[in-house]
Amino acid sequence: MAVNTISQELARPRAAAETSVTPPGRAIGDGWLYLILVVLSILFMIPFAWLVLTSLKPENELFAGTLLPTRFTLDNYRDVLNNSPVLRWFGNTLLVSVLAVVSVVFSSALVAFGFSRVRFRGRSALFALVIATYMLPVGVTLIPTFLIWNQLGFVGTFVPLWAGNLFGSAFYIFMLRQFLLTIPQDLADAARVDGAGYLRIFRDIMLPLIQPALIAVAIFEFQAKWNDLLTPLIYLNRPAMYTMALGLTSFKSEFEMQWAVWMAASVIFTLPMILLFFLAQRFFVEGVTLTGIKG
Repeated sequence: MAVNTISQELARPRAAAETSVTPPGRAIGDGWLYLILVVLSILFMIPFAWLVLTSLKPENELFAGTLLPTRFTLDNYRDVLNNSPVLRWFGNTLLVSVLAVVSVVFSSALVAFGFSRVRFRGRSALFALVIATYMLPVGVTLIPTFLIWNQLGFVGTFVPLWAGNLFGSAFYIFMLRQFLLTIPQDLADAARVDGAGYLRIFRDIMLPLIQPALIAVAIFEFQAKWNDLLTPLIYLNRPAMYTMALGLTSFKSEFEMQWAVWMAASVIFTLPMILLFFLAQRFFVEGVTLTGIKG
C-alpha cells in the first residue's frame, strides 16, 4: 500500500462506539462529579470576573466594596490605549510567540520521531541525556545563555526570545515521543517497503496522526511565551520592543495609583490566552489525554 493511501486510510473517522446503558448508581455518581466540577469552575472564575468588573468601574467606585459597578464605563480601556503602546506590545508578543511555537513544534517533533522510530546505537542513553536537561533549573543556564547571545550580537533583539526553540524542548520531545509510540510500527514498516524514507514517513504519516499532540504542544508554548517576563526583561532594553508581560510591569509603575486602568491593561493581556484555549480546547484535551498511553 502506498504511503499516501496509508495516510488517507488512517485519517478516516473511526466507527461509532457501541452504546451501552449506564447503571443508575453510576449516573448518580457522575451527576455529583459534574456538580463538583461546576462549583470548582465557578470558584476559579471569580478572580477573573472580579478583574473584568473592576476594569469597567469608574475611578471613584474602585474601592467601594461592591462587585458590580453602578455604572459601566470603558474609560479605563481608552486610557490604556491612549497613554501606552499596548498595541505595539501586543504585536511584539504575538510575533515572538508565533515564531517560538513554529520552531519548537517542528524541531521537537523531528527529534521525537528519531527517538521513537529510528534505531541507532546509544538511543536510550541519548534520550535520557535529553530528558536530564529538563531537570536543570533556569538559573543554571541563564548567564551562559546570555553570554552566548551577547557574543552573537543579538542582545536587544527578539532573536533570543524564540531562536533557542530551534533546538527543541526536552519536555515536548518526551511528550511527542510518547504519543508517537502509540502508533503501530507496522505503518512505518509498510511505508519503508514501498520505498519511503524517514523524512517522508515523518511528513506524510506521523505528522497527520500526531496532530492533537502537536496542537497541545503549540498551546503550551504559546502560553509560556505569552506570559514570559524573565526572558524579555533580560534581553530587551527598548520600550518599543517590550512584550505584553514586560510592558504591563512598566505600565503599573507608570500608573501606580490608577488601579482601574491597570486592571483594564491586565484584561487586554489575558483575553488572547482565553480565546486560544476555547478555540483549541478539543485538540488540547485529546493531546494531553492520549500522550503517554502506549498501545
